Amino acid sequence: MNVGVIGVGNMGGAMTRRLLDGGFEVWVRDIRPEAEADAVAAGAQRAVDGAELARRCPLVIVAVVDAAQCEAVLFGAGGASAGWHGGSTVMLCPTIAPHEVERLASRMLEGRVACIDAPMSGGPQRARDGSMSLMVACDDAVFAHQEPLLRWLSSRLVRIGTRPGDGARTKLVNNLLAAVNLAGAAEALALAERLGLDPQRTLQVIDQSSAQSWIGSDRMQRALAGDFTARAHTSLLAKDTVLALELARRAHIEPPLGAVAQSLFARACDEGLRSLDDASLLMLMRRLFAGR
Repeated sequence: MNVGVIGVGNMGGAMTRRLLDGGFEVWVRDIRPEAEADAVAAGAQRAVDGAELARRCPLVIVAVVDAAQCEAVLFGAGGASAGWHGGSTVMLCPTIAPHEVERLASRMLEGRVACIDAPMSGGPQRARDGSMSLMVACDDAVFAHQEPLLRWLSSRLVRIGTRPGDGARTKLVNNLLAAVNLAGAAEALALAERLGLDPQRTLQVIDQSSAQSWIGSDRMQRALAGDFTARAHTSLLAKDTVLALELARRAHIEPPLGAVAQSLFARACDEGLRSLDDASLLMLMRRLFAGR
């Protein structure tokens, strides 16, 4: 089966390579020529625009950044909607607000196009080896038809339900907790440093004790080594925490820890850390504890 991928950056590019490994013919589109060139060098085909990609591919995977970009690549000039047809399926992978997923899915339905609400988690390496997480909400028949491909992309596939937007809701709850965890881990290690402790040994203790978390083992391990190369940009969790709090407010809830984490990520972006890995929160905590 031909599969189209719109947005072949860190995650989309990794998924493209995973699909190529599985024998799929992959067509790609990205506004950045260098990203398209990397995908083509790996074996993908380049589509002139989203419309050509949708004409060639019954399944289109959208791996852009936000709702505005989803709108543009699907319904803007040269967008996928100009090329899709009854029987086409669109898989939405960005972390966007649930009401935006519902709106986009409704517009797809008008064109007899199925929507898979499938936000992803895990980073580029796990997307590359097929071990990333996918939170999937879609019609039962659509899921049954696409399940082999979904399981090739994700060994940690969770079927959330059939209602568009529930995948996004689940992802935002997850990302709010990830932000709280990251803020807490960064605070603890920055505190250890200010107390004169060896942060590597402190993290070793944490990894074997009650405060252990994937955030500590992955993000903080790299941060302590001085590696802030972006796997997930600080700006992305800043965006996602805003979306998560908006979702909570729609349910008349004010999450106190989430609000603190959101403010810290916003501050990190304001202080020039937005393009670094989200482990840059350790840098922010060091500055705060140093009185700067």
